[in-house]
Amino acid sequence: MSVFMSFYTMVDGLFVSNLIGTEALSAINLTAPVIQLVTAISTMLATGGSAVIMKKMGEQKLREAREDFTFLILVNVVVGVVMWGTGYLVTGSMFGRMGLSEAVTGYCVEYLNGYLLFTVPILLMNNFTLYMIASEKAGLSLVCSVAGGVLNLVLDYVLIRICSMGIRGAAVATGLGYSVTGVAGLVVFSRRDSLLHFVKPAVRPGVLASAAGNGCSEMATALVTGIVTLMFNWTMLHYVGEQGGAAITIIMYVLMLASSLYTGYSYGVAPMISYYYGEGNREKLRKLVKISMKVTGVIALVSVAGSLAVTRPLVAVFARPDNPVYDLAVTGNRICTAALLFIGFNIFASGMFTALSNGVVSAVLAFSRSFVFMVAAMAVLPAVFGVTGIWLATPAAELMAFGMAGGVMVRYRRRYGYW
Repeated sequence: MSVFMSFYTMVDGLFVSNLIGTEALSAINLTAPVIQLVTAISTMLATGGSAVIMKKMGEQKLREAREDFTFLILVNVVVGVVMWGTGYLVTGSMFGRMGLSEAVTGYCVEYLNGYLLFTVPILLMNNFTLYMIASEKAGLSLVCSVAGGVLNLVLDYVLIRICSMGIRGAAVATGLGYSVTGVAGLVVFSRRDSLLHFVKPAVRPGVLASAAGNGCSEMATALVTGIVTLMFNWTMLHYVGEQGGAAITIIMYVLMLASSLYTGYSYGVAPMISYYYGEGNREKLRKLVKISMKVTGVIALVSVAGSLAVTRPLVAVFARPDNPVYDLAVTGNRICTAALLFIGFNIFASGMFTALSNGVVSAVLAFSRSFVFMVAAMAVLPAVFGVTGIWLATPAAELMAFGMAGGVMVRYRRRYGYW
């Protein structure tokens, strides 16, 4: 499911770069920090809320879990409306101050305004994806993700080429693709035969605080990703110009696709980890973590080999070989591929501690990986190696995070009994 969701953004880039141009592709990357803010809030409520609710399910507090579930979904709707309104107020002035060309600025505003129309469905999609898994409907969630991806693919062509909506059409296509899971979730969770379903909500501020605390690491990861993307954009604009923004976009698509394999697996096992933890079943917890380490290692090796093998044809899908963006992206992808060896373990470690309701440890891991180590690498490496240093920053940060995550997992192994 996570892989198909990552296709939404990649498909936008594919159609935008080929039907509009690389300037529009740069605009998609420049709007990424704002989009990551929306993702950060929804991820926090989804992962943190799922951990709290599934722990109560494991403790057989079914009625209370359903009340909390309904309450948290309503919170998502309110937060989505507030973010949508705020976004429209600040979008124009935000990009007008970045010193971009008039064309790129226009693309940024147009794309983001179209995307923000679907803030509420996007928040619901992220939540319902996890709650469907928790309700033993992972197959349905997969179907929704695939259907949304296909709808996005079709609408991208229809809205950009046939309806001449330009980059706004790409944003609307993505929003409608996300909405498939949101609509399906409203239908599924309205039925009483679902393990989780809507009931009269109980307003428990402590539940919201607990969900936010548990999910703060995932929120930090998404939020800091936006901040780091902004840093990448500014650094690349300094060294290369707007063409560098397009190159970064292509590299991020590759990393996002590979990372989605790890994120999807972590999301998939998180409800089980929370359940076994609430049940006190350490034997099953140990077995699940052991299997997860093996799965993560296999994905790492396969993704590295695959990324190196298809670098040139993959980049060529977004930029022609005679385009300056092409050589930048090819070089960058080959260097950044090294990060795929460590990303999976780092993502799983953070997600596991969230599922164990230890939001503090998870947040420290996520924040160190996504911000502290990345900022340190971005501050030093480009100054020493130039553009090559920009590409080296991600592998360097992930390697440092890998060492930290390994140490933390060893430290807490007896407390939770996963080893």
